[in-house]
Amino acid sequence: MLEFWRAGGAPSLTPVEAAKSVEAEGWDGQMFMDSQSLGADPYVMMGAWAVATERLKLSPGVTNPLTRHPVVTAASIAGVQAISGGRAVLGIGRGDSALAHIGLAPVSLASFHQALIDLQRLLRGELTPFATHPARTDAPGVETLSLSDRPDGSRLKWLPADLPKVPLDVAATGPKVIEMAATMAERVTFSVGASPERLAWAVELARAARRARGLPDHGISYGAQIIVVCHPDKAAMMREVAPSMVAPLARFQVIQRAAVGPQSGSDATNFDTVRRSYDMNQHGRVLSHEKLKDAAFTPDFVDRFAIVGPPDYCVERLLQLTSLGIERFVVVGPGFHPEARGEGGTLFAREVIPAVRSRHVA
Repeated sequence: MLEFWRAGGAPSLTPVEAAKSVEAEGWDGQMFMDSQSLGADPYVMMGAWAVATERLKLSPGVTNPLTRHPVVTAASIAGVQAISGGRAVLGIGRGDSALAHIGLAPVSLASFHQALIDLQRLLRGELTPFATHPARTDAPGVETLSLSDRPDGSRLKWLPADLPKVPLDVAATGPKVIEMAATMAERVTFSVGASPERLAWAVELARAARRARGLPDHGISYGAQIIVVCHPDKAAMMREVAPSMVAPLARFQVIQRAAVGPQSGSDATNFDTVRRSYDMNQHGRVLSHEKLKDAAFTPDFVDRFAIVGPPDYCVERLLQLTSLGIERFVVVGPGFHPEARGEGGTLFAREVIPAVRSRHVA
């Protein structure tokens, strides 16, 4: 089934009263930013929303392997799973603003790989040896306790036997994380832009990695984090809103390295503009981000990293992506329609989601 999720973002202190409205609008899931300096604790928010809703899926959007110990992360999301009746998803990446605001860059590929192994074991209720996820502390090891016996690993002993396992959803941009996630997680959410060429490249990387390990094409869900500004006046939105919105996602392409994947002739210049313009101190405040207001991105670059236009145009662009095997959209936008940020359904939720669903099924 095709899923539409609302992306998490600052401010993430989303009123619980909004939960029922989001569910009623037809969204399948809500993510909550896990960035301690920029938003409230996502697990607290998910617990509150779980009680207030009946079918809405809930996920951190996204957590990382460092600010919480893997056992703590597993226990927290399993608690949401129990409270919600099986509607939790664990979204995770290598780390972004949560790490930047404690003075760190994203974790290494090796650490991320081990974290995925540990989390899958823990979410299945299995024992995870201490050595695989050493606690970052100056406390002595448990072996120094003068007792007859001591734990030799971590396990969620309280997990109910009939509780469905929480699916792991990896946010992936570069080839190595895409290939890693495709063979280790139940879900992969690509953050590579909105163009069919770039998403086809990401999907093929994932499928090739699975084939190399003897894994079938089915049994995994591919999603895409997509910027959408659904508005009747595309030209106005391309001038006023979209350019500043492309930078938060496009920066993942260049945050630690040169961009990879299919590119057009102007992409190198635009990526350089992202590097020079994006200020992590303004992270999450896209429309008030001072440096981005003056950043000049070419229209074709905006089109490759965002979907901007009236409902019919948005529908066609999204259907293009479902034909590649994308089954889930994590939609990013300032209310998805700048003039409809108050009460009631947004233009995107009212017109685009139902149209894409019906035509996708047909």
